[in-house]
Amino acid sequence: MAHISLWIYVHITLLLTNLDVGCAAKQQGTKVQAVTAPGDIVIGGIFPIHESVHKDVSFKPFGQPCIRIQESGLTEALAMINAIQLMNKSPLLAEVNVSLGYCIVDSCTDVSAALRATQDWSRQENQCSGSSPSVCSQPVMAVVGPYHSEIAIALAQHLTLQMIPMISYSSTADILSDKRRFPNFMRTIPNDKHQTSAMISLLRHYGWNWVGIITTDGNYGLSALEDFLSQASEQRICVAFKSVLPAFVGSERIHSAIKKTAETVHANPKAQVIVSFVQPVHMKYLYQQLKSQTLTMGGRAGSMRRLWLASDSWSSSASTASSNLSMEDIGHVVGFQFKSRPMTSFNEYLNTLGAAGENIEDGNPFMWEYYVQLNASENTDKAKLALKALRTLSQSARVDTIFSIEMAVSAIAQAVATSCKSEGRKALQTLQPWEMLKTLRMQEFSFNGGRYEFDMNGDMNLGYDITMWRWDGKKIDENIVAAYHLAFNNFTHYSTATHLHDLKHIVSKCSDSCDPGEFKKTAEGQHICCYECINCTENYYSNMPDMDQCLSCDPDTEWSPRGSRTCYAKELLFFSWEDSFAIVLLAFSVLGILLTLLVSALFLHQRDTPVVKAAGGPLSQVILLSLVSSYISSMLFVGRPNTLQCKARQVLFGISFTLCVSCILVKSLQILLAFQFDPVLQEVLRKFYKPYGIIITCVALQVITCICWLVLQSPFHHVSRQTTTLLEYCHEGSYLAFGVMLGYITILAFVCFICAFKGRKLPQNYNEAKFITFSMLLYLISWLLFIPVYVTTTGVYLPAVEMVVILISTYGILSCHFFPKCYIIIFKKEQNTKSVFERKVYEYSNKRMDSVFVSGHSGSLKQSRVKHEKILTFSVLKANSPKVSEFKTCYITYLGTSVTHHCRRRSKSL
Repeated sequence: MAHISLWIYVHITLLLTNLDVGCAAKQQGTKVQAVTAPGDIVIGGIFPIHESVHKDVSFKPFGQPCIRIQESGLTEALAMINAIQLMNKSPLLAEVNVSLGYCIVDSCTDVSAALRATQDWSRQENQCSGSSPSVCSQPVMAVVGPYHSEIAIALAQHLTLQMIPMISYSSTADILSDKRRFPNFMRTIPNDKHQTSAMISLLRHYGWNWVGIITTDGNYGLSALEDFLSQASEQRICVAFKSVLPAFVGSERIHSAIKKTAETVHANPKAQVIVSFVQPVHMKYLYQQLKSQTLTMGGRAGSMRRLWLASDSWSSSASTASSNLSMEDIGHVVGFQFKSRPMTSFNEYLNTLGAAGENIEDGNPFMWEYYVQLNASENTDKAKLALKALRTLSQSARVDTIFSIEMAVSAIAQAVATSCKSEGRKALQTLQPWEMLKTLRMQEFSFNGGRYEFDMNGDMNLGYDITMWRWDGKKIDENIVAAYHLAFNNFTHYSTATHLHDLKHIVSKCSDSCDPGEFKKTAEGQHICCYECINCTENYYSNMPDMDQCLSCDPDTEWSPRGSRTCYAKELLFFSWEDSFAIVLLAFSVLGILLTLLVSALFLHQRDTPVVKAAGGPLSQVILLSLVSSYISSMLFVGRPNTLQCKARQVLFGISFTLCVSCILVKSLQILLAFQFDPVLQEVLRKFYKPYGIIITCVALQVITCICWLVLQSPFHHVSRQTTTLLEYCHEGSYLAFGVMLGYITILAFVCFICAFKGRKLPQNYNEAKFITFSMLLYLISWLLFIPVYVTTTGVYLPAVEMVVILISTYGILSCHFFPKCYIIIFKKEQNTKSVFERKVYEYSNKRMDSVFVSGHSGSLKQSRVKHEKILTFSVLKANSPKVSEFKTCYITYLGTSVTHHCRRRSKSL
């Protein structure tokens, strides 16, 4: 034990006094350690080999000692050494006979320490001591590193004074892409703007819109926070909380900030996804604090489970999960790593170091210090300790970081080779850093079988590998499960990786998703991600989850009930041909047309018979033709309406039925004139009785009415948009004109009714008046009933109402006027003769004379033998012509109790 203690003491003493292994600049009593190697061109390297610096309260500008060596930072320094050695052996530099040297220093994860370690790089002559003055006297022509963005920002500004190119392998702050402020900065990785875009895309892909974010207070963390908040707001992703930790763990506020962050995580259980832009050490302390608080509160370890979206700064540091934590405690870790290739050459380099055995620390003070630190805890022989150290370093190496470092060294080597080829090897003596910078920015270089170049911002946008931490039973591995492509802002999921499917069940939302048929209602002052789900109102719908507002259905053609997820087409309604009621009415219309045509044919065949002549002769054919037109007009009330149909059906009915009623009016006047016994009235009727003039005049008035209706405000096709239906019907345009048309027909029908009623007691063969009276009465009643029904009826069957009334009217005329005549013509042929008609008229004349005599005798009894003479004239329609009447004038003399009468006949054309 004493031997080991003495050995450690000796080595620590050597560490502090040995100047042969490094270029130590004297700084107020503190020396900066470095790993160096000679070469024609010296490349600087700065890596976070130590975790932090020991902070002492002092006003003196002394450098503070670095504490807690990090395996990851040490592997990065070794990766640069290995890359330079490989390039020195490559044909690229051998061809121009140039070698690369290096001077690697430690940033100690601190800006001040990094500036002190690199302050001489921008000088043409270094003030160095030791056994390698030739190395230290050479200027640094390019720099690889640093790791952290805060250090990169400070160091880039410092090195800009000499325009020394600096290629970082891990600094991702977006601000470093500003070439006006950092013209000498380049990097072999994308900037954080692309990483935050990838994170936002992943959050959107899984529907996580309620997340927490943890970052640091340096330039790197604050820049990432600002960019994330900006993109998240655009994509409607809400930040439940944001916690800002001190950038460096040496800060005295770090423990209180970690504790407060852990409390915030516990206080937001709905934020199941947390985005983290911090360093591995921050996450290590945070996980421990979460576990401690969980146990203190008596909760289950699983209550601290979250899905951690890890930035590139710690996504490959599975060591943050300490020995007392498992993946069951942590949850899931989805990380973003830079593109990488297998680190075969680096593993071979570590194996070469392992072959050195006990001499593993030769020439590398950092390796020697790590060896001493490890030996103090392990207390074993040096050979086994060396193997353990190399195994630990190999496990802590990040593949993407090693790849980026090797790419940076390769870019510098090819820039050197290009300068030598163009200017010659002697140009190396006068080569300036800014010339190296120009070559690096302009040229394309090859590496590991690929071709690469820096873009206009000095970035190399290769994309990201998406990883997930998985426990394999022994340790935590980082498995690559997908790739993110910057150019297309999308992911490629590897078919062999099924781990991402485990994330589908994770819900990270402030409010539950609103189902289709609902919309999100956000209270004033709340996050847009915290809302209530409200059903869409009628005629509105939402067809996707979590819609901000319901969409409107087309009010003309669509509808939807409350809480609907789609619109439904409004049912189109009209009096269809397929409707059973319409079929019945159409059948009656067709039957009416057939019957009318049959009657017309029969009357045409029997046109010379007394019955046909008594029915009007040629006028009967006109009436039958008008009835056919009325039946056709009724059929236009069925089917999907159009404007032409709407206009035609009313006009056709109005004119055709007016023609029908006008002919019937002529017949009524003819009968009244033929059997009128009053000579004075008979003369007046005979004077105004012009059959065809009356018909033309009556029809012309109706035609004028219809023309005015069509010109001024004609019927048109109209769609009534109701809640769930579209009712198509014919709007009459002007209901006043519609009423005038029907009213005019009604007046004509009423005149017919009055005239026919007066002649209702005529002889049976001539008794048209009875049937005219009944048919007109039927017409008047049906249309009087039509008015209130039509006014109060709405919907599909409104056209059927008018159609029914039309059919009643037409069937009434057909049945009353023509069916009795058809019965006589077909079944009572013996009554369809001229002699029978004359006998009936004679009997009717005698009966009327007797009636007059009785009436006159009764009156004489009341008078004192006053002689009174009355002339009774009546006309008999001759059977052979409706225009010729045979007049029989009887003179009746009332004288006392005797009654005498005589009659004479004469013919008169009407």
